[in-house]
Amino acid sequence: MRLLFIATGDIALPAFRHLLEHGPRPLALVTQPDKPVGRHQTLTPPAIKTEALAAGIPVHQPERTGDAAETLAALDPEVIVVMAYGQILRKDILTLASKAIINLHASLLPKYRGAACIQAAIDAGEAETGITSLHVIRELDAGDVILARRIPIAKGETGGSLHDRLADLAAEVLAETLTKISDGSAPRTPQDPALASYVPKLERDDGRIDWTQPASALERRIRAYDPWPGTFTTAIEGGKERRLKILPPTSVAAAGPDCGRISSGDGRLIVGCGDGALEIHCVQPEGGKRMSAADYLRGRKPEAFR
Repeated sequence: MRLLFIATGDIALPAFRHLLEHGPRPLALVTQPDKPVGRHQTLTPPAIKTEALAAGIPVHQPERTGDAAETLAALDPEVIVVMAYGQILRKDILTLASKAIINLHASLLPKYRGAACIQAAIDAGEAETGITSLHVIRELDAGDVILARRIPIAKGETGGSLHDRLADLAAEVLAETLTKISDGSAPRTPQDPALASYVPKLERDDGRIDWTQPASALERRIRAYDPWPGTFTTAIEGGKERRLKILPPTSVAAAGPDCGRISSGDGRLIVGCGDGALEIHCVQPEGGKRMSAADYLRGRKPEAFR
């Protein structure tokens, strides 16, 4: 099978490695251009590019996928696999594969179409999520489903831990999907648009905590948004405002102070919420290192969070 792999995010790495080990070996990898990263804005390649080059797989990094259409057409792919690429594919790419162009998506579609599907499942308190393989069309994550595999969302699950478990599951789903495409048994099950939901890409400021929300909802969000985009609040310390990262795990407390106010007796940091209270166990002050709430309280005297 002549296969082209299109991906950028680390969640696609296990599926890519599966192809390198078990086949079909990708004809090429298409990934996003290298991006500036960190304080010094060092130009950094996607991890999947590094692995592809190490394995001798040609890599293409067009600013827009359409810019590489002629080059990719010359590869004459039968199947194109897309996962966490970060761009909408143009029509001239969607028509390249002679058998199928498929996407691996980290939710149980039609729920949670879009970029923040992993965080959304934890944030909403879902009991399970999974990987869906589907045929790619112009509308985002809306194509006919080939198959879906489910996993439970564990108690205390973070966005990072669920990401890694789904990445491993994606390799299994890809192998089964390619078998079905090869033998002609791949189904096309339409999604029900009435059940669809969409979750856009998260930005760093989306992690600001709204203390008027219930403590149980905030406990989920802090887990869901770890490590990206992270959650934070503004701590009032001596009348000054300071940014403070809130890290999981946290605990829902039976009772606490008024919304946004702090109780700090016995080295415990409890914040009042719109419903209930939340005990915070780990924080990271702006420009500082992560530390226990007890250590934070020994060095600072926060009056409130907002």
